Amino acid sequence: LVGSEMCIRDRNLVVCDAYKGLISIDAKGAITVLATEAGGAPFMFTDDLDIARDGAIYFTDASSRFDLHGYLYDLLEARPYGRLMRHDPRTGQTLVLLRDLHFANGVALSKNEDFVLVNETYRYRVVRYWLRGPKRGTSDIFIDNLPGFPDNISANRRGTFWLALFTVRNDMVDRIHPHPFLKRQLSKLPRFLWPKPARYGLVLALDESGKVTRSLHDPGGERLFIITSAKEHGDHLYIGSLESDRIGKYRLRRDDGAVLIK
Repeated sequence: LVGSEMCIRDRNLVVCDAYKGLISIDAKGAITVLATEAGGAPFMFTDDLDIARDGAIYFTDASSRFDLHGYLYDLLEARPYGRLMRHDPRTGQTLVLLRDLHFANGVALSKNEDFVLVNETYRYRVVRYWLRGPKRGTSDIFIDNLPGFPDNISANRRGTFWLALFTVRNDMVDRIHPHPFLKRQLSKLPRFLWPKPARYGLVLALDESGKVTRSLHDPGGERLFIITSAKEHGDHLYIGSLESDRIGKYRLRRDDGAVLIK
């Protein structure tokens, strides 16, 4: 369970390993650890990344409190433990760009690399951090009140972002969020008694203003569900899942609206 991107300039694979941190793998399989901490705080759950044209790596540490196996406890606690970082491979320096994110998940750069997006999974929203222009160094909400839990996000670098939502929102989870006592009691129960994610496949396409331009659905999860990634390549969208036994391949068409994932 890692995020990864190819660094074309160096011909290597850069990976967010949930336990090892930010690493690089060359064509022969040799692994180089790029970063394991930032700002004096070690990574607990390195999650996803995107690479700029100048080689800079933008990536997230989803939670500074819970690791991969404890991510549901992060959902229950609903506190801002996530961070967005920038790693410069030329200097080896890693800077923290944003702190206090609610489960910092997927990362994607805009077409002109003037901003970078980061998902806040447990707030049902995507945050934009400005890299250039008059708003440089500030952040705002790119899209809010999403219909599900945003996981990873990718960019085709032509103005479209693909947002994977691993399930739709859960009414019980929404209701208990304002009640810490109820969440503490729920956390003490065996996992099989916790609210279960709906078996639903959902991917959204967003333009660079945050408008939803397409929605792809598999309401019963017959083909794909618990979708965690969607990546455009050529004329197809490749779709990954946390629990499905396959990778989805969807042919993109100009007339797509709300359609079933095939």
